[in-house]
Amino acid sequence: MGSEAARFFHGKGFRILGIDNDKRSYFFGPAASTHWKVAQLQKELPHYKHHHADIADMDFWESLFSRYKEDIALIVHCAAQPSHDWAAKEPLTDFEVNAGSTLKLLEATRKYTPDAVFIFTSTNKVYGDRPNQLPLIETDTRWEPDSSHPFAAKGIDETMPIDQTIHSIFGVSKTAADLMVQEYGKYFGLKTVVFRGGCLTGPSHSAAELHGFLAYLVKCAVEKKHYTIFGYEGKQVRDNIHSADLVNAFWEVFQSPPQPGEVYNIGGSRHANISMMEAIHWLEKRLDTPMDYQIDNDKARKGDHIWYISDVSKFQSHYPNWKYQYSIHDMLEEMVRASLCQK
Repeated sequence: MGSEAARFFHGKGFRILGIDNDKRSYFFGPAASTHWKVAQLQKELPHYKHHHADIADMDFWESLFSRYKEDIALIVHCAAQPSHDWAAKEPLTDFEVNAGSTLKLLEATRKYTPDAVFIFTSTNKVYGDRPNQLPLIETDTRWEPDSSHPFAAKGIDETMPIDQTIHSIFGVSKTAADLMVQEYGKYFGLKTVVFRGGCLTGPSHSAAELHGFLAYLVKCAVEKKHYTIFGYEGKQVRDNIHSADLVNAFWEVFQSPPQPGEVYNIGGSRHANISMMEAIHWLEKRLDTPMDYQIDNDKARKGDHIWYISDVSKFQSHYPNWKYQYSIHDMLEEMVRASLCQK
């Protein structure tokens, strides 16, 4: 998301300050490193300036914001520790990265650039495993809610409660950040916007087993690596939104900020969603070869969703000019081609 946003806004004439210290490689190993993408941005974008810095370092934010306080018009905060499983191994690190760092960035924004638009990429995990309480029906390839339920037609909207549910440690740290972003908007009047994303993906995703559903699945299919599905017969459903479509949503918000602290569910919606088994079948047909995979129904991840599709109606009603560019098959095809080129 960071690299997509950097390219997009650079193309709109912005100067870009990129902040990343490749902690993703610490979370998930060398294969998940973002170093290659940073090098690419530095080479290709003349007005991109990179800062290899820890987002948990308040002294860094003080220095950066005090230096550029007259220039910063937009903050896109998409840095995170994004894995359920990893968060349970190091809860303190997870909370500092996801919640503590968000608070520090908000405070620097309040202190130095209170008129800037602040966009935060939150997660559907703020709803915990409550979506699993929907009346779900198992079909041949996926789970779906009973057609009589209000969420069946368009997906889950922002009215879903966040209390009395298992979020996962990761989900709690992101929920804390989500609420703080809302609060800095509503309490201090900052122009903060929360996007609660489904699966955010694209060809720039440095995928790993613990994070990056479609991108990692494509990588395993192309490289003929073994893939393990955790639980639910492989019929769990996710909506996926291409990073370019999400950044276009950011652009709409930047041009016309909503009420401070606004929250939007964002994802592929009914436009772009797929189950694990459906994705595997598509890849097997596209690559003309069977995938090496297994389903481990005993290892369903705690707090994980069986079915999640985002209802994006609220955002579309506020920003009717925003449209999807990518279908689920467009995304898969793009990632297959990118993976074949890297092979």
